[in-house]
Amino acid sequence: MNGKERILKTLKHEPVDRVAWVPFAGVHAGSLIGKNATDMLTDGEALFDGLMQVHKLYQPDGLPVVFDLQVEAEILGCEMHWADFSPPSVKTHPLADTQDMLCDCLQPSADKGRLPMILDVMRQVKVAVGAETALYGLICGPFTLASHLRGNELFMDLILEAEYVQNLMAYTTATALKMVDLYAEAGMDVIAVVDPLVSQISPDHFTDACHTAFKTIFDYVRVKGLASSFFVCGNATRQLEVMCLTGPDSISIDENVNMKAAKEITDKFNITIGGNIPLTTLMLHGTQQENMKYVVNMLDSLGHDNLIIAPGCDMPYHVPAMNAIGAAQAVRETDATREMVKHYEAPKMDIEVILPDYQNLKKPLVEVFTLDSATCAACTYMMEAMNVAGEHFGSTIDLIEYKFTEKVNIARCIKMGVTNLPCVYINGELKWSSIIPSRDELFGVIDGMLS
Repeated sequence: MNGKERILKTLKHEPVDRVAWVPFAGVHAGSLIGKNATDMLTDGEALFDGLMQVHKLYQPDGLPVVFDLQVEAEILGCEMHWADFSPPSVKTHPLADTQDMLCDCLQPSADKGRLPMILDVMRQVKVAVGAETALYGLICGPFTLASHLRGNELFMDLILEAEYVQNLMAYTTATALKMVDLYAEAGMDVIAVVDPLVSQISPDHFTDACHTAFKTIFDYVRVKGLASSFFVCGNATRQLEVMCLTGPDSISIDENVNMKAAKEITDKFNITIGGNIPLTTLMLHGTQQENMKYVVNMLDSLGHDNLIIAPGCDMPYHVPAMNAIGAAQAVRETDATREMVKHYEAPKMDIEVILPDYQNLKKPLVEVFTLDSATCAACTYMMEAMNVAGEHFGSTIDLIEYKFTEKVNIARCIKMGVTNLPCVYINGELKWSSIIPSRDELFGVIDGMLS
């Protein structure tokens, strides 16, 4: 059984010889060939070469071709901020100050934006490894795309402008369907709808604003004869059941979600689950043996039906290749790996962190804990909301971001008791965890502390 067969059988809930492995390498592939993130997402030759190196080193059963949730947004008029070690982030929101819909003529087509390059690479990869490896086409989910277009106003719209949100979601759903067509024609086997902002809203808001959009997309993917995945970063625990009700073939989650508990939910719906190797504490900052032991322990604690092992989200650029190789080995040769690491003890983190004297602060201190607001869409919009507050309240408050990609901030999270990202503490007290507050709610809390 080759990797492609293993993935497709897993997604069809059929028996397989072992658990499948999908490394979400993204711009990390550039680190394997000496290219930066911008090269990987704008240069077809670099993207293809990086993917071939990922295929060679990590021996995936499924291979995502490009991990960039801004492809559609760029076509629809969002300006990008480019970086060397992460995908671009959205800098401007075309609908920030208007509720008018964008023109349908802006919708994606094979000749717009970076799609000519991406589609060409997809076809090349299909020829090179597509017979043995399932190829994943990742598209930006309709709610995150709506956030790219509208900005943080969308979270207020959910409360006050339900009809407008429905219209905007219909527009972004149409965008998604066009992307499905393009990626299907380019030979993708699995369409992964990646929507990190879903983790930042309530299940009720998801049901009211998002259910129809996602069900429409997954039904359409099925009609096209392809498999589907619903990929949500962040703490999507409370959304899992409503996500299952939209009918994807699989759901992918990150380290914010308890994998065993999540699988109990997805198994009830006979939906495959994928995940959730921690990105920073383990893949970026851990040892190869830690990665191997984590994967072995995960496999030993879960039923192997309806299961795909994968990083929790897009792998950071600087993940050591040996860590991903170790994870791959643990999936492919679990018994041998278990024996290799059975006596291994991870080194303790020896970083001293001094917390502020929260009881004697001169002004409110807003601390934002993120994976990295430059790379994580949910973190981007959480930080954007806090920056709006920073601009509004000015020097009357202090505002700081702690990125989980830095070891000292991992130690800070441990000392603070932070369990989910992104989250916001004010004066040392948790205020919002994996849910982005509306502007009125945020300002109201801070005003209350200033009065």
